Amino acid sequence: MSMLHAVRISRAPLSGLSAVGVVWGGFAGFVPDIKAAVGASDAGLGSALVMSSIGAMISMYLAPRLLNALGRVALPVLGLVLCLAFFYPLMASSVPGLALAMFGMGASVAALDVSANVRISALENRHKLHLMNVNHAMFSVAFGLTALFTAVVRKAGATPTMIMPLLALFCVGLAALMWEGRGRIAPPDHDSADTRSTATPWAAISLSAIILFAAFVGENATEAWSALHIERTLGGAAGEGSLGPFMLGLTMAIGRFSGQFVAERLGEARLILWSAVLGMIGAVVIAAAPSQLVALTGVGILGLGMAVIVPSANSMLGKRVRDEQRSHAISRAWMAGMLGFFLGPAMMGGLAEMFGLRASFTAVALVVAAIIPAVLALSRRG
Repeated sequence: MSMLHAVRISRAPLSGLSAVGVVWGGFAGFVPDIKAAVGASDAGLGSALVMSSIGAMISMYLAPRLLNALGRVALPVLGLVLCLAFFYPLMASSVPGLALAMFGMGASVAALDVSANVRISALENRHKLHLMNVNHAMFSVAFGLTALFTAVVRKAGATPTMIMPLLALFCVGLAALMWEGRGRIAPPDHDSADTRSTATPWAAISLSAIILFAAFVGENATEAWSALHIERTLGGAAGEGSLGPFMLGLTMAIGRFSGQFVAERLGEARLILWSAVLGMIGAVVIAAAPSQLVALTGVGILGLGMAVIVPSANSMLGKRVRDEQRSHAISRAWMAGMLGFFLGPAMMGGLAEMFGLRASFTAVALVVAAIIPAVLALSRRG
C-alpha cells in the first residue's frame, strides 16, 4: 500500500493527531520554564500533571456521544477547542493554577485524540488497510518538530508567552484540514454475519487498556521529564534539554513510518512484543546514562520501541470487536489506558523527589515490561 494513499484516506484524523503532537511538543519543550514560572517542586509538577487525567477521563467518556452528535464536524470542532489549550498554562501563576490548566489541556487533547483514533479504526475496517501507524507517525513528526523548534527558540531567549500563541494559530490551520465534508457519518449497522457475542468485550478492552497504559507511561514520562533529566541530572545548558523530546519525537516518527509496513508483514502482536523489549532497554539506558549523549541515545532507543505499541494495540482491539462496538470499546480502553499518559509524569515527579530521575526512568522500564504478558493474552483472543 502506498504511504500517500494511506494519508489521503485518513487526512482528517491524521491532521487531528498532528495537532495533538504540536500541543504536547510545545508543552514538553517548555516544561522547565512552566515549572519555574509557577514555583513548582518535582512532586508539585507531577501532582499538577495528574489533574489532566481527570479532564481526559471525562472527555473520553463523552467521546462516542460527541462523535455521534457532531458527525463529520466532530474533528474540526474538537480541533478548534484544542487550540485554546495552548493558553491554559500561560494563565497559571501557582501550582493549583497549573493543575486547573492541566485539567483543561487534558480534556481538550483527549477528546480529539480518542475521536481521531475511533475514526481511523473505522476507516481501517472500511478500506481493509492498516492506517494506525502512519497516522500516529504524523503525531510524532509534529511533536518532534515542535519540540525542536521550542529548543531553538528557548536557546534564543523566547518565552512560552511568545511561542504558544503562534503554535495555536498553526493548529487552527490543521483544524481546517480535519473537515470531511457535509452530511452525517452513519454509525455501523448490526452485522448479522458476525457471530461474535454482542456483549461488551471487556476482556479485550481490559488487556488493550493495560498495553495502552504502560505505553503511555513510557512515552509521556519521557516527553515530560527527559528535558529536566538532561539539564539537571546531566548538567545540560538551558535549551539543550528540549533535545530529549525532539529525539523522542524523531525516533517515534521513524518507528511508526516503518511500522506501517512491518505490521502488515509481522502482525501487530509480535510487533508490540519486540517493541516493548526495545522500550525497556531504552529506559534503562536513560536511567544509567553518564552523559547527555548517552541519555539522548537511550531516548532514541525508547522512542523506536514505544513508537508502534499504541497504534498497533488500537488495530488489535478494533479487529477483535464487532463494528457497532468499536467506538465504545476504543474509548473505554483509552479511558483506562490514557491514565498512564498523565500518571506517568506524576509517578516520575514523586520518585524524582525521593530518589532522583535515574530511579524514575528505572521504574518506567518496569512498567513497560507489563506490555509483554498483556499482548500475549490479547493475541490469544482471536
